[in-house]
Amino acid sequence: MRTENRRKFLARAAALGVGLFGFAEQGAGQIPLLEPPKDATNLMKPETRKAIKAGLAFLRSRQNDDGSFAASQYGRNVAVCSLAGMAFMANGSTPGRGAYGRDVNRCVSFVLNNAHDSGFIVSDAVSHGPMYGHGFATLFLAEAYGMYPDTMVREKLANAVELIINTQNEEGGWRYEPKRQEADISVTICQVMALRAARNAGIFVPNETIDRCIDYVKRSQNADGGFMYMLSQPGDSRFPRSAAGIVALYSAGIYEGEEIERGLDYLMKHVPRSEAPQRDSHYFYGHYYAVQAMWQAGGERWRDWYPAVHDALLARQTPEGSWFDSISPEYGTAMACIILQMPNNYLPIFQH
Repeated sequence: MRTENRRKFLARAAALGVGLFGFAEQGAGQIPLLEPPKDATNLMKPETRKAIKAGLAFLRSRQNDDGSFAASQYGRNVAVCSLAGMAFMANGSTPGRGAYGRDVNRCVSFVLNNAHDSGFIVSDAVSHGPMYGHGFATLFLAEAYGMYPDTMVREKLANAVELIINTQNEEGGWRYEPKRQEADISVTICQVMALRAARNAGIFVPNETIDRCIDYVKRSQNADGGFMYMLSQPGDSRFPRSAAGIVALYSAGIYEGEEIERGLDYLMKHVPRSEAPQRDSHYFYGHYYAVQAMWQAGGERWRDWYPAVHDALLARQTPEGSWFDSISPEYGTAMACIILQMPNNYLPIFQH
C-alpha cells in the first residue's frame, strides 16, 4: 500500500483498538482493504493474477495448523514460513485480515513460537545457515508489525533486531551463525533488509550499524559492477549475490551513485529468458533481489526487467500452481509470488 494509505490504515486500526490477531477473517464492520495502485494494472495481466492465485492456493494447501509448511525437510524452516507470509501479504492481506489473513496469522504464530529469549529466531528444521532464517523471519515480523502493531510482536522483533546488531562482525557484515566472526554478502543482505524494515516500523537501529554495513557492501563490489561473496576470500561476481548487493545498498539508504549504477548495469546483462533452463540452485534467490533492485531503479530498467522475469516465471509454473526449487516447492512458490506481485506495492519494505 502507498505510504499515505498505510498511515491512514494504521491510524484507523489504532482508533479501533484492533490487535494483531483481532480478526480471523474479513467481515462487516472491519477496516476495508485498500486497493492496489492503479498503475499496477499496466504491468499485471489477467494471466499474472491467475498464476499468483494458483501459487498462493498451493501455499495455503501446504500450510500446517501450526503455521509450518508440509512435511518437506525445509517445511519447518522459519525463512520458508516467513517468505510464504510475505507472499500472502504482498497480495493485500494483513495479519488476520483479507483473503489470506488467517494464513498470515499462522505464519506469524510459527515465527513467534520459534523466537528464543536470546532474540534468535530459529527452529529445529534443516537450514543452510540459521542467520538466513533469522534475517527473513525478522523482516517478516517487522512487516507484520508495521501493518498491525502488537506488543508481543514488538517485543520479539526488538530482541531479534538487537541480536543482529550485536553480531555484526568487524568487517561490517554477518555470516551463517550469530557470531562476530566471518561475513558474506548473501547473509548480510538478509540482516540489513530486516534492520531497514524494523526501523521503518519504529524499532531503534543505530546509525553506526548501518554505516558499517554500507562500507562492507561497497568494499565487496568488483570492478565489473558485480559483487564478490566474501572480503576474506575475494572472488568473481555472480548474478544472485550481485542482486543482493544492490538491494543491500538500497536498504541502507543509498539510492544513487557510482556503485548503484555499475551494479545495475551488471544486472542488466542477466535479463531472464523464458527458454533458459533453470540450472542455478539460487535462481529464485537471485531474482527475488533483482526484481527489488529494478523496482527501485524504475524507468527503462524496470520496464525491461519485469516483463522478462514475469514471462520466465509463468513458463516455469507447474500445473498444480507451484514453482519447483531444490530447497522446497514452498520456498520456490513463495519467492515467485513475491516477485510477480512487486507492482502491487503493498509491502512497505519494497516501496519506493
